[in-house]
Amino acid sequence: MGDRRAMTRQGILAVAAEAFVAQGYAATTLREIGRLADVDAALVIHYFGSKEKLFLEALALAQPDQPLLEGPTSTLGERFIRFVLTADEQVRAIYLALIRGSDTDGVAARVRHRHEVDFVEPLRARLTGPDAELRARLAAALVGGLLYALWVVGDEVLLATDHEVLVVRYGRLLQELIDPVA
Repeated sequence: MGDRRAMTRQGILAVAAEAFVAQGYAATTLREIGRLADVDAALVIHYFGSKEKLFLEALALAQPDQPLLEGPTSTLGERFIRFVLTADEQVRAIYLALIRGSDTDGVAARVRHRHEVDFVEPLRARLTGPDAELRARLAAALVGGLLYALWVVGDEVLLATDHEVLVVRYGRLLQELIDPVA
């Protein structure tokens, strides 16, 4: 019985991730997710408690690993910017779904929490110096600004710029926060 429950829960998560990424938080209903998963919407609530919780768990499951904990910090700036610029459409869609869904109180709080856990804390743990906390937060803001310019605003100049140019220039800015020259 437990395997069947786990499979049902995983099936709900899979279709929810696809629906939320494709349609966004507001346009996706629990009834639709239930229909896609071939279960009653009440069962969706039973497993996840709310649409917000399902949204966050489904999108967290769909996110790829990021390179914050890999390799030397001396090259992290360029590596991370390259990761962002070469991210597949799924990463972009997840980011946009989170941004668009963050106007809901529960989602906004969880997005802030994921920001802390997935970006600020792992980076902070790798930095040294008395201002490591501030630098980790500035680095997160710097990367967030690039994502916003590319994926929300659709800055045509940045989108048309060769990725390697962006990797080198933006990577240098990020690297200065990671490993500042005294």
